[in-house]
Amino acid sequence: MKTSSKRKYHSFLKFKRDFQRFSIQKVRSYELILFWLKSRLSRSQFLILSGILVGFTAGLAGVLLKTLVHQIHYFITHKLHFEYQVLFYLIFPFLGIVLTTAIVLSVFRGQDRKGIGAILYEIAQNSSIVSSVKMYSQMIQSAITVGLGGSAGLESPIAVTGAAIGSNFARTYRLNYRERTLLLAAGATAGIASAFNAPIAGIMFAFEILLTGVVFSDFIPLVVAAVCGSLVSRIILQEDILFRFHSREPFNYHNILYYLILGVLTGLFARYFVVVSQHVEHFFHKLKLSRIQKAMLGGLILSVLCVLSPPLFGEGYDVIKYFTMGRAPTIIHNSFFRYVELEQWSITVFLALICLLKAFATSITIYSGGNGGNFAPSLFAGGTLGFLFATICQQVGLTEVPVTNLMLVGMAGVMSGALYAPLTAIFLIAESSSGYDLFIPLMVVSVTAYLIGKWYSPISPDLKALADQGKIFTREHDKNLLSTLRTEAFIDRQPQAVTEDATMGELLDLVKHGKKNIFAVLNNHGGLAGVLTLDDIRPILFTKDAAISGSITQLVTAPAAIIHPEDEIPQIIKVFDETGQWHLPVVGESDEFIGFISKSAILTRYRALLKEYSE
Repeated sequence: MKTSSKRKYHSFLKFKRDFQRFSIQKVRSYELILFWLKSRLSRSQFLILSGILVGFTAGLAGVLLKTLVHQIHYFITHKLHFEYQVLFYLIFPFLGIVLTTAIVLSVFRGQDRKGIGAILYEIAQNSSIVSSVKMYSQMIQSAITVGLGGSAGLESPIAVTGAAIGSNFARTYRLNYRERTLLLAAGATAGIASAFNAPIAGIMFAFEILLTGVVFSDFIPLVVAAVCGSLVSRIILQEDILFRFHSREPFNYHNILYYLILGVLTGLFARYFVVVSQHVEHFFHKLKLSRIQKAMLGGLILSVLCVLSPPLFGEGYDVIKYFTMGRAPTIIHNSFFRYVELEQWSITVFLALICLLKAFATSITIYSGGNGGNFAPSLFAGGTLGFLFATICQQVGLTEVPVTNLMLVGMAGVMSGALYAPLTAIFLIAESSSGYDLFIPLMVVSVTAYLIGKWYSPISPDLKALADQGKIFTREHDKNLLSTLRTEAFIDRQPQAVTEDATMGELLDLVKHGKKNIFAVLNNHGGLAGVLTLDDIRPILFTKDAAISGSITQLVTAPAAIIHPEDEIPQIIKVFDETGQWHLPVVGESDEFIGFISKSAILTRYRALLKEYSE
């Protein structure tokens, strides 16, 4: 045993000496140990070790952010009387959005790409390389926005932070694209698992949203990362911070009609949420104001909304927990509705206002300059809608209404319809409520809401613009592979070219010494006048010299299509298929001829990518 230990120690010392001698990279001592382990472990073993390390790190980041924001909210909502809370509701949301925007502009140089779309963009367009700045920038921005009352969620920033941690870990230890993508997803998975203390939901999130269109056989690193993130959350976070619900009713199949109706309601509400979000985004995008001015306007509107309806302040999970405990009157008492005599109609109106205004509050928070996501808002709105539906059912005289269950499945319904993630929503609520016997109503409501959302838009509206531009992966695997290729890499910038006033003799001389079968014919300004192929020239190749002394203009043909450098590869392949050509000319913005692009070169690279992805 001692001999084996000595051999391993000497092996490590030899590796350290060789690494320091031949590597140009300066590493820390713990990195050196991991480099050594990478050389000793198999690929699968090192990926599992990486999943554990990334999972714990991303989990700690999520716990830190959740704890910080919780402490700020607890001080405002529990330590102050309502009169003072109103003052905070009026000031803090405004400061949160303005400060976030100022920090983005001054510290992060205006780089504020955020949300799940940012991760998908890096996977498809940047070889899963996420800037190291995002390992902390999203936490800082979202802590300020949501901590000071922004009506958004922390889960998307936590997922982006975890993805950045996984990506940069993979880059440090020189892992390839597939492994880098896997660890990126593992980091995001751990972040979601720690935020909700729901490891299965974190895994579903990775497969359902992040890895769409990416073929993977390795999933164990995702599992261990999710477990590690959830363990960190369970060990460190206090019970009142955890996303957990203990009070609920057993599932009774006699109540299935309630769930069917709620499924339709959550689907329609999710569509309302999406439409409001799109209109608010368009509104702020059209405003001819500076980013700080937009932040001030958005912060002012949000502050007014929070004063009118305090449950819109922050994530809103505490409000949902009050619903499950039957303490809705307490929520109303901490608002201006306290001055209205509490009757059934006032509770109904209050809940309806919360649902309707939450969509505006969240969209204003995000698109005016704040940082946050739609996870928490969709869950909050769904829970409130479910509770409102149950309250109305009770008011019309129905008995034995499963109030808590309707609230829980309502959360899953709106999340499924708004984020297009039914499996994530189902497992998230099942894990958070220990409600595995609720799978049937969860599936009924989530799938119904999801199908309604898909009926309006086949692709998640949040991602539709990026998908239409080919900047993120979709479920079309062939298109995904082609979208990773760059047009610039396939342009032949050393083409065979002649001027349009060249003689037949000059053309034949070019054919004699050239190695290509297509020629560009240029005008006097360097623009493309036409093209020639060997098939066009073949009739004159063996004629007498006297017959080929004329101009080449009689042989020139117009190209079947023109390609521009900014065209995407999937679009170019479509043009090749439509025209039946194998070479097409590339022309710049000023109509100058740049070169040719070859279909065979693209297909060769595509086959190499397909082999790489299939291994």
